[in-house]
Amino acid sequence: MSLSFAELPLRKETIDALHLHGFVAPFAIQEMVLPIALADGDVIGQAKTGTGKTLAFGIPVIERVISPSDPEWDSLEAKGAPQALIVVPTRELCVQVAKDIEELSHNRGIRSLAVYGGRAFEPQIEALESGVEIVIGTPGRLLDLYRQGKLKLAKVTRVVLDEADEMLDLGFLPDVEKIFSSTPARQQTMLFSATMPGDIIALARKFMNQPIHIRTQDSQDEGRVVARIKQHVFRAHAMDKIEMLARILQANGRGPTIVFCRTKRTAQKTADDLMERGFRASSIHGDLGQSAREKALNDFKSGKRDVLIATDVAARGIDVDGITHVINFQCPEDEKAYVHRIGRTARAGADGIAVTFVDWDELARWKMIDTTLELGLPEPLETYSSSAHFFEALDIPTDASGRMVAAAKVESEPKRDRPVRKSEPVRKSEPLKKAPREASTRVRTRTKRVSES
Repeated sequence: MSLSFAELPLRKETIDALHLHGFVAPFAIQEMVLPIALADGDVIGQAKTGTGKTLAFGIPVIERVISPSDPEWDSLEAKGAPQALIVVPTRELCVQVAKDIEELSHNRGIRSLAVYGGRAFEPQIEALESGVEIVIGTPGRLLDLYRQGKLKLAKVTRVVLDEADEMLDLGFLPDVEKIFSSTPARQQTMLFSATMPGDIIALARKFMNQPIHIRTQDSQDEGRVVARIKQHVFRAHAMDKIEMLARILQANGRGPTIVFCRTKRTAQKTADDLMERGFRASSIHGDLGQSAREKALNDFKSGKRDVLIATDVAARGIDVDGITHVINFQCPEDEKAYVHRIGRTARAGADGIAVTFVDWDELARWKMIDTTLELGLPEPLETYSSSAHFFEALDIPTDASGRMVAAAKVESEPKRDRPVRKSEPVRKSEPLKKAPREASTRVRTRTKRVSES
């Protein structure tokens, strides 16, 4: 039987905050990481997405930070300088991690700050100058503030790198190395990732001190994908996908749903189509401004919208309880994208459903994903929005259609405000021969005079 948080050597304020937000006992990754991390050891944590990695590094960071209300505050050399730094790959994940840290540390008066691009520098600089104990940020904005001299890293003692493999995929590794090199007082380094490519292992060897590699494996998992997710794969026609999607959104028991697209254009068009059909949908992708992206995410979290259409930019940054369905409107690029997409459901011990549409030109890519993950679904069944097995597999009511509201009527020709006048008789035009002849005569006259001169 696993321990409870109350049995771990944690501050009373931390335990109270955990209980307040419904956390009583640690998940597997937390149970294995916390004893080592609380003893200030370096940790490499490897676990599937959605298994509770944020608390695994968040709790030790909060425990070691000295807040203005702590007795040790007076002995600090640089009061208000960041003591802990958490580096994440995407803006959405930055906001999510900052929210979790804030919830667990607020009752101790610890000040935390989310630092990411797409927002003005001035409020972030103002917060840093006022004093911050924990900074959560994306590599680009962190380095920008550091080079401007606004982010002080000299007193940072704890550094966390979350979703390290995504940093590698996005090309952030040189920025991460620069950040690590700028923290000379670092006493503890924690690195978390779902996969461990060679470049990440090399980074760990360079900047970590005898790290302990912890890898959790759910006893119910037989492959690399969480077993609690029920996966469906259909070979779909491009023109019929929106009809299939609309029917899935009417399935019995369907709750908050994320729909993934490969391109920004497809994500926006899919969202527009669903809204026109009467669904409460919104989109989040790279062409939207940061304010619009945050509004879409907040509307989804609050329940104002229950369908979120996203590109892979959101695959690692969304942590919303109760997501029942993840739908791959377009086949993922590879097995890593597939795992991270469907990992938005079945989080924290819940069950979930993942649906993938595979077009004819995507069959080769899907077979590669299927072979790598050993899913046993190499040949998706040809399926249409009217297929009986489609309705049965996803528990869709037989009377479900592609619309929640009737289509708007479009008039073929706008009505005129005034009556059309009767046609008038056409007047005969006067001959226009005289003027041209006169003009040509003048030209000849000028020519003759020039020749005589």
